[in-house]
Amino acid sequence: MQTFGQQLINGLSLGSIYALLALGYTMVYGIIKLINFAHGDIYMLGAFWGYYSLKSLHFNFVAALLSAMVICAVSGVIIEYFAYRPLRHSPRITALITAIGVSFLLENGMSYFVGASARSFPQAIKVVTYHWGGLRVSNVQLLILGTACLLMILLELIIKRTKMGKAMRAVSVDPEAAQLVGINLNHTISFTFALGSAMAGAAGVLIGLYYNSIDPLMGMTPGIKAFVAAVIGGIGSVPGASLGGFIIGILETGVQAIGLSAYKDAVVYFVLIVILLVLPAGIFGKRTKEKV
Repeated sequence: MQTFGQQLINGLSLGSIYALLALGYTMVYGIIKLINFAHGDIYMLGAFWGYYSLKSLHFNFVAALLSAMVICAVSGVIIEYFAYRPLRHSPRITALITAIGVSFLLENGMSYFVGASARSFPQAIKVVTYHWGGLRVSNVQLLILGTACLLMILLELIIKRTKMGKAMRAVSVDPEAAQLVGINLNHTISFTFALGSAMAGAAGVLIGLYYNSIDPLMGMTPGIKAFVAAVIGGIGSVPGASLGGFIIGILETGVQAIGLSAYKDAVVYFVLIVILLVLPAGIFGKRTKEKV
């Protein structure tokens, strides 16, 4: 039971990172039906900004986290404006290929400017380990889980209680009807990208603090896993994305705990296939009927 409890704690810490990333995927897809494969690289930008702000600007952890969220939010809006907005009425495959191109641009651009080697992330917080009933929990794990849950609650409040959140929900249901009642489609989509990218930026700083290592290609695999989490939870559903992230995190740490670290990625994708066979719309997804 102690081993199970320990792996559950580790899984929740890692899963909260995937949950923050999955939220960006699910919101963008819910608004414009785009799978933004560059989202994982926004997470990488957040990690590098956290590294720079902590090491060179001497920010504290909270300032580094908030500034990374702002930088990534601006980056998300810029990417949407220049890369995706001109293709809004193009076939979906065109936008999908563009998203992959933006992903490679960010990865290789960062490799060019800062080098391809991994860097040690500054430890902004002194690590303290607590022992409870045979379980080891660090203050960093508690900070990551608490910060992620706080951000997810704030996101839910923004979507449910604010005017822009209502606009986002209206656009996700029917963009044309939303425009007819006076909702600015461009502003709503840009706000969605900013919100999702800010979550990715926070995740980047948190993962740097957790693993103490960052590199320009760090967003590729977590980005794909976060997309898997969004699909498992029901893409387009905010609670589903959060749940999917925690499921992936717990599953990954559980597979590592039984000595199958080499197969942790394969198990994640296997679970995705099973979920899609049983629940094609995901856990919280809604089945929709299309007229032919």
